[in-house]
Amino acid sequence: MAAAEGDERVIATAQQIVKSLGTTKNVTKDMIMILSSFDNRLSTMTELLGGSSTGEMEERLEVAEAKIMHWDSNSSAGRHSSLWGDLSDEAEDFLGAVDEVAGLTESLGKLSLASDDERELLERAQFALQIAMDRLEDEFQQVLIRNTVPLEADRLKGSISTRREDDVGSECSGEGGEPECGGGSEEGDAADRGECVDDEGVVALDLIQQEAISDLKVIAHRMIRSGYGEECCHVYSSVRRDVLEECLSILGVDKLSIDDVQKMEWNTLDGKIRRWIQAVKVVIGGIISGEHRLCDQIFGDLDGKMGDMCFVEAAKGAVLQLLNFGEAVSIVRRSPEKLFRILDMYDALAQVLPNLGSLFSGNSGDHVVEEAKTLLVSLGEAAKGTFAEFENAVRRETSRTPIQGGAIHPLVRYVMNYLKLLVDYSDTLNVLMDSEDVNISEEDEEIKYLGSSSPMARRLFSLLSLLEANVVEKSKLYKDAAIQYIFLMNNIQYIVQRVKDSELSALLGDRWVKKRRGQVRQYATGYLRSAWHKVLSCLKDEGIGSGSGGSLSGGSVSKVALKERFKSFNLGFEDIYRNQTAWNVPHAQLREELRISISEKVIPAYRSFMGRFRSHLESTRRHADKYIKYTPEDLEAYLLDLFEGVPLTLGHQRRKS
Repeated sequence: MAAAEGDERVIATAQQIVKSLGTTKNVTKDMIMILSSFDNRLSTMTELLGGSSTGEMEERLEVAEAKIMHWDSNSSAGRHSSLWGDLSDEAEDFLGAVDEVAGLTESLGKLSLASDDERELLERAQFALQIAMDRLEDEFQQVLIRNTVPLEADRLKGSISTRREDDVGSECSGEGGEPECGGGSEEGDAADRGECVDDEGVVALDLIQQEAISDLKVIAHRMIRSGYGEECCHVYSSVRRDVLEECLSILGVDKLSIDDVQKMEWNTLDGKIRRWIQAVKVVIGGIISGEHRLCDQIFGDLDGKMGDMCFVEAAKGAVLQLLNFGEAVSIVRRSPEKLFRILDMYDALAQVLPNLGSLFSGNSGDHVVEEAKTLLVSLGEAAKGTFAEFENAVRRETSRTPIQGGAIHPLVRYVMNYLKLLVDYSDTLNVLMDSEDVNISEEDEEIKYLGSSSPMARRLFSLLSLLEANVVEKSKLYKDAAIQYIFLMNNIQYIVQRVKDSELSALLGDRWVKKRRGQVRQYATGYLRSAWHKVLSCLKDEGIGSGSGGSLSGGSVSKVALKERFKSFNLGFEDIYRNQTAWNVPHAQLREELRISISEKVIPAYRSFMGRFRSHLESTRRHADKYIKYTPEDLEAYLLDLFEGVPLTLGHQRRKS
C-alpha cells in the first residue's frame, strides 16, 4: 500500500510536469523513458498516463532485447568477452537494458493482458530477462573468481592477532561495534596490509579486491530485484565455498573420515591436530569474519536475509569439515600422550566459539553453532577421560626391575615432566574438573593445606600421592635396605625439585614441599644407619680389652682383637666403597650433603679409634701398615667418590695423605 501511494505521488508529479511544459505526445514518451531509467516502478506511468500503447512497449522491448541478446552467453560476443572486464560502458548499457526489460515485465504483469499481443510481449520480456539473468550469473561468477585475493600460507597464518587479554591499550574498535583500521602495533600492521581488526582482536582479511565490490553489488541488485536472488546466492556460495576449502588445503587440513582418523598412527595424527588447531584459529577466528564482512558489503543493503544465507552456505562447509575432524579425534583411543593435544583443541575451539556464534546467528546457521558446542563438550569429556587414564597408568605401573644404582625411576621423570606441562592448562582443567570427584577423603589433613583449593590442585595432590606410593613399592625391589633409602631419597627429592621449579608449587603450597623435604631427611638418616652401622661398630672399644668381658677397664688391650677390628673395618669400608661408588645420587646438593653426613659420622670415630690404639700395633712398621691401611684423610678423600654411578675398588696400597 505504501509503495502504491508512492507511485501515485510520483505519477501525479510527472503529470504536472508534462502539463506545465505543454509537451506533445512524443515528448511525453521521452520524458517517461528518462524517468523510468531511475526506477522501473515508473514504467507503470506509461499506462497510467495513457501515453504508451502495446506497440510502444514493444519498441522499447526490441531496443533492450537487442542489447541483451548481443551478450547472450551462447553468442560469439558473449562467449569471448566479459562485460565487467574492460568494457565498463557496455556493462552500463547492458544494465540499462536489464532495467528496461525488468520494468516492462513488471508493468505487463500488472495488466489484464486481454490480447494475444500483450501476452506475447510479456513472454518475450520474460525470455529476455531470463537471458539477461543467465548472463549476469556468469558475470557475477567471473568477477568473484577474477578478483579473489591470492591465497598464501603466510598470509593466512598471519591473519590472527595474538593480542593478550591484558593488552587493553592495543584494542582498536570504532563506534557502534564496527571494525576500525589503524591504531596499535599489530593492528596497525594489519591496517597497512589492507585488513581490519575488530574489538576481539580478529584480523578480517580482504578476500576480494575492494574495487570489485561495487560491480558485484550492482549485479546482485539486478538479480535479486528480478527474482533471481536464489541463483545469485548459489553462485556466490559455490565460488566462496571452494575458496574456503582451498584455505583449509593450504593450511594442511585434509578431508578425513572417522575411520581414517581412528587408524592413524599417533605421530601422524599429532601433526594433523597441530595443523587443525592452527586452521581453527585462522579460519573460524579470522577468515570467516572477512567472509561475513564481504557478504554484508555485497548484500547488506539489498537483502539482509539473503546475505546471511549466502554467508552460511559459503562458510559452513569449511567449518563443518573442521568440526568433523575434531569429533573424530575426540573418540580415538585414549592414552596419556594425547591429553595435551586434546586440551589444545579444546582451548582453540573455546576461543573462537563466541565469534562463531555471532557470525552464524539466525536459523540458517544455528545448526553449525550447535555442532561446535557439541564438539566442545566432546573434547572436554575426552580430556577428562584421558587424564583419568593417565592416573590409572601411574597406579598400574608395576615394573619389577630395580633401577641401577638407586637412581630416579623413569616413571617419576615421566610423571613430573607431564605435570609440569599440564599445569599450563590449569584454567581449562579447573573448568572441566569443577564437578569431578577427585577421590580424596575430606579427613585427609594435608589436603587442607594445599596452596590452592581448586579442582586441579586437589587432582594433582591425588596423583602425586599415587606416585609416591608407587615409589615406596618400587624401593622394596632392592634387597639392601641402604640402597632402598637412596632410591627413595633420589625420587622424592626429584619430585620436590620439579614442583619447586614450576607452577606446581603454587598449587600444592609450601607445606606440601616442606613435608617431602622432611621425608628426604628421614630417608638420609635411615641410609646412614643401614649402610654404616656395621662399619662404625668396629670402632667401638667393647670387645678389645683382654680383661674380664673384653672391657678395657682394669685390663690390657688384646692385640688379636684389635687387629681383627681394623681388619673388619677395612673390609667393611672397601665393600661399601665398591658398592656405593656405583650408586647414583644425581642431585648435586643431596649428594654433597650425604657425603658430609657420612664424613661427620665416620671420620671422627675412626680418628679417635686409631689415636687410642695405633700404638699397640706399632711394635713393627710392618704390622701397623698391614692393619691400619688408611688414614682419616684417606677415608675422607675416598668418600668423595661415592654416589657417582661409577663402580670403583680400593687397592691395598694406603693412599698418602
